[in-house]
Amino acid sequence: MLPTFGLKTHIWNTGLRSLLLLAGFPVLLLLITWAFTLLMASGGPNGFWGGLKDSIAMLPAAFPVALLLAGLWFAIAWFANQRIIDAVSGAKRVTREQERLLWDTTEHLAISRGMRMPRMAVIETEAMNAYASGLTLDQGAITVTRGLLNALSPAELRAVLAHELTHIRNGDARLAVVAAVFAGIISVAGELMLRGFGRFGARRAVRRSSSSSNSKGGAGALVLVALAVAALAWVLSIALRMALSRNREYLADAGAVELTADPDAMASALRRITGQSEMKGLPSQLRAMLLDDASSSLGPAWFATHPPIEDRIAALVRNAGARDPGPLAPRVAAPSPAEAALDQALAEDRTVVLPPLSPPAGPSAGEPHSPASSPPANPWLRPPPAPPATG
Repeated sequence: MLPTFGLKTHIWNTGLRSLLLLAGFPVLLLLITWAFTLLMASGGPNGFWGGLKDSIAMLPAAFPVALLLAGLWFAIAWFANQRIIDAVSGAKRVTREQERLLWDTTEHLAISRGMRMPRMAVIETEAMNAYASGLTLDQGAITVTRGLLNALSPAELRAVLAHELTHIRNGDARLAVVAAVFAGIISVAGELMLRGFGRFGARRAVRRSSSSSNSKGGAGALVLVALAVAALAWVLSIALRMALSRNREYLADAGAVELTADPDAMASALRRITGQSEMKGLPSQLRAMLLDDASSSLGPAWFATHPPIEDRIAALVRNAGARDPGPLAPRVAAPSPAEAALDQALAEDRTVVLPPLSPPAGPSAGEPHSPASSPPANPWLRPPPAPPATG
């Protein structure tokens, strides 16, 4: 990897790491294919070492079949991806009239990068989260929760939307589908092998390998090696998919800072959702796409879909010059119109003229009239001239 000196080299390093992780999935697919050829070779008469050679000789014919199955699975995921995600998450599409701030902020960011306006959706839950979906730039969609809209300031919301737009721009939803397809094939293949092993048992293979009539033996050992290879491929596929998801989150955080030029807002948004992002009942494939997954903190770190928020904020502080605001409570009360206008102006880097808090008080009826208390004269409103004096 390149040395990291700032935001740009951080983005380059993270992108390169994603490519290396993605390249690992075909290797794991080859590994699970080898496990199947080991099972096939275990029924031959050539013993353990001969079976190993036979299994390797079968790979050139078996691996294209595995790639074809992966392609069919990917085709199904490509056409049904968004419908499945909406059905599982309960997202409802919204219009500009329904969510004006959400729509206008996203449109402003999309225009600044020459991107097509993504489809916007909202999930009615108090959890604070968001995700981007869509396998192409034209199919991009951003979904946020009601809790996130209520809890974040406009500047923080702008940073989160920039984070999700970066996911769309980088094709992260497509990478997530590719990783899920490969991991799904490997896990299904491993499950089929384990079920087959449990149904027929290893005793027949072990009996055949230890039979005195078969001097070369080794069938049982080949079966055990095949199961070990399948288990290794399954564990590595999960770890690789989670590592890819964690890496893309760092990249999207950096992309949000690059898009908004406001690292403090991204760090503040992450602090605001800490401990408030858990969405129960979602499959692991969708949790990997969320802004944060509170359940990913359970278990070993290499099986987590997201890096800890502390690490993400530390990366923003180290590489983008962000200031860590420390623990923040959700914004419970809605801001006043003046506060909302100021937050929106700060988010868009423009000036705004706020209305006066109250109209200026005029003189009361009981007070004596004085020139100082009179309103300033209007030069366009002049009293009519007095009539000329007679006589």
